[in-house]
Amino acid sequence: MEFRKIIAKPGLLSPLLGFQLDTQLVEYRFDPLTGLPCRINVRRAERVRQSQETEVSLRELVDRTKRNCFFCPENIERSTPLFTQNIAPEGRIRVGQSCVFPNLFPFAEHHVVATITREHYLDLDEFSEEMLQNNIEASQAWLLSVHSQDPEARYPMYNWNHMPPSAASIVHPHVQVLLDRRPTPYLKRLLEKSEEYYLKTGKNYWKDLVIEEKRLGERYIGENNSLSVIASYAPQGNRELQLIFKEASSLSDLDAKMRRDFAASIVRLLSGYKKMGVTSFNLSTFSGPVGEKPPHYSLNAKIISRPPTTPFYTNDSGFMERFHYESIIETLPEELAETMRPIL
Repeated sequence: MEFRKIIAKPGLLSPLLGFQLDTQLVEYRFDPLTGLPCRINVRRAERVRQSQETEVSLRELVDRTKRNCFFCPENIERSTPLFTQNIAPEGRIRVGQSCVFPNLFPFAEHHVVATITREHYLDLDEFSEEMLQNNIEASQAWLLSVHSQDPEARYPMYNWNHMPPSAASIVHPHVQVLLDRRPTPYLKRLLEKSEEYYLKTGKNYWKDLVIEEKRLGERYIGENNSLSVIASYAPQGNRELQLIFKEASSLSDLDAKMRRDFAASIVRLLSGYKKMGVTSFNLSTFSGPVGEKPPHYSLNAKIISRPPTTPFYTNDSGFMERFHYESIIETLPEELAETMRPIL
């Protein structure tokens, strides 16, 4: 396993320094499994973002969007679609405050929404472990029901976009869960590279990764009985956190204890984000196939922060990310781990 990087020191005459020579540090990092690159320059966090000079009143946004929110308790029964009887006899799947129903505008054959809470808005430090545990359980119940009806649908994804900067079209906290017949291109790469590593070394890459990160102590954050948390060496987004399960390879493998530990970890990490001033984030899982437990793969998830809500939103994904699949990062994983370690 190799944590590979190249360091460059570009120099420029900076008007901010009276046209003195300014040297910055750019790190080209490569993911130790996939080889996918990213570029890190922490000075980019100092950039002036003109669209952020006037921030949207969060309370105004919450109040305005609550009026006709499809996912609020007074509207959900009449505004959201129902499952067929063979998937959910009661039309929707409910566990605690979570409610699972078909996505009205799907981009997969099997694609659902699962609300997390009855509240229209919660700040990052207001989610409870019970809320998320129930949400994961309800989502898992749906994917297992669908898989029993369509065994070729084997690749599940649990995804959470929180607030508009994360691409959430609805403020009300919810996740989207998909079950596909084939893995996404990125997941396919993870599965293939994990198998290559196993055939070469006879070991599970993900377990080796955690062992090595614990040994180095730079990006390792903490763990519980079910999973470990690290700051990604070559992140795909700012403040990227990676959760790696110890015994599960698929979302379908999660038992009650694993669901509790997953929920508890997310709650603590979101509270850490809150302390950093983060208001929006993306979370996604990378799951092996349902019903299979390949020795070379471990279920894992990633969380990244997104920019604050502003009147004219400046996206943090540009041409490098969308066209060239190379992330531009302005936060150091090692500093993120140091901040998060006491929280987890």
